[in-house]
This record gives sequence, structure tokens and C-alpha cells, in this order.
Amino acid sequence: MRQAISSQLRAFVTENAQYRCEYCCIHQSDLEYTFHVDHIISLKHGGGTDFENLALSCSVCNQNKGTDLGTYLSGGEQLIRLFHPRRDKWEKHFEQDNGEIIPLTDIGAATIKVLDLNNPDRIILRRLLVQAGRYP
Repeated sequence: MRQAISSQLRAFVTENAQYRCEYCCIHQSDLEYTFHVDHIISLKHGGGTDFENLALSCSVCNQNKGTDLGTYLSGGEQLIRLFHPRRDKWEKHFEQDNGEIIPLTDIGAATIKVLDLNNPDRIILRRLLVQAGRYP
């Protein structure tokens, strides 16, 4: 059963993220749709509806992530967990280069893969935002 996120908690998550998707770093004002509050660990996997398990997410990142917790990287036999916005520092796992998000760790690579962060359309949008001084 889905747990409702209170308007106060939603506002706190949004303000804490400074209105940016906590996965791809796009600002909410640069997209036409309202961002989602994502359960980092989904309810079906035992995650709760509390600040430590909620992250602001653009709809593309949220839809691509779904309830996934990790993935296997090419040729790998070990499940690699996804980036956790409350426990991990973005700068430790990723860097940005002219709109492309570059992995610095396996966690970064796994997250880029599952969330399709470097889809060509997404890179183009981020490059335009970089040129406008709006990204990251």
C-alpha cells in the first residue's frame, strides 16, 4: 500500500534539494513538469516514507529508476547498488563535462546506466543549460 507524503515533508525534501533533481541535477524551473518525491528505497523493498529515504527527482529519473536498487555492469557478476542521495555525495560518484555525466565509481556507472542519465536528448538539454549558465 502506498504511503502518502505530507505536504510539509514534500516541501522539506524539495527545499533541501534546492529544487534540483538529486540524480541528474536539473533544476525544476528548467523543465515544464513538477518533480516527484522519490522513495530512494521503494516501499516494496522496505523503504520508509521519511526524509532519509526521500529524494527530489525529475520525472525521467524517477521513471527510469522505478523500484530498482542496483544493476550489473557489463561483464560483472556483482550487483552494484544505485546512488543514494541521502548517504552519498554526488561529487564522489559523478562529474559533469559539458552536459555529460561522467561516472567516477561503479555506483556512478550503475546509476548512469539504470537512470539513462546520458541519453543523447538529456545530454543536449544539459549542454544548452550549461551554455545558459543554468547547469549544474
